[in-house]
Amino acid sequence: MSVSITTADNPGFSPAFLDGIAKQYGSRAKLRVIAWQRLIDEERGGNEWQLIHVVNDFFNRVKFVSDKKHWGQADYWATPVEFLATYGGDCEDFSIAKYFTLRELGVSDERLRITYVKAIKLNQAHMVLAYYENPEDEPLILDNLIPRIERASRRTDLVPVYSFNGNNLWMSKERGQQGRIVEGGAKRINLWRDLNNRMRQEKQPNNR
Repeated sequence: MSVSITTADNPGFSPAFLDGIAKQYGSRAKLRVIAWQRLIDEERGGNEWQLIHVVNDFFNRVKFVSDKKHWGQADYWATPVEFLATYGGDCEDFSIAKYFTLRELGVSDERLRITYVKAIKLNQAHMVLAYYENPEDEPLILDNLIPRIERASRRTDLVPVYSFNGNNLWMSKERGQQGRIVEGGAKRINLWRDLNNRMRQEKQPNNR
């Protein structure tokens, strides 16, 4: 699934939708969403090494806020619009926003995996985005915990558990390895299905 924010024939969210964001979240929220659209428009189709760094830096400026504090519930996966409009979110929101933005910028789904890990130093569950230049390569890790992008072998503080993208779900075998594909793919993840449904609603014609 591609977020489809801007194309030659589709300039992005409608003025009415953006004004609705400003009314609900404030004028700065509207400007943040517009800045996201502009980034996609200007960077689409660029060099992937540059793209992963631009996108990682763009979203890592957002504040980390727990779901309980931010949304009043234990676990909520925000759309990129919700994440930017509220200017806060947890590790899932960072990873999801980076994933959909890179997809829209032209990065193949095969090169990206949203990866659920255990953060050893924090002793808690965490989520990052893994980028594979080639399917068998060691992935690069885009993370909100640290600003720089590192190879998986250097992130000894993270233990992978499972990963997924728009098509598949894998149970992790070893750091940087493919792992076992789970039948039913990412659709087995309820929060992922709910997220995609809300993104489709944002893309309705009256929002364009």
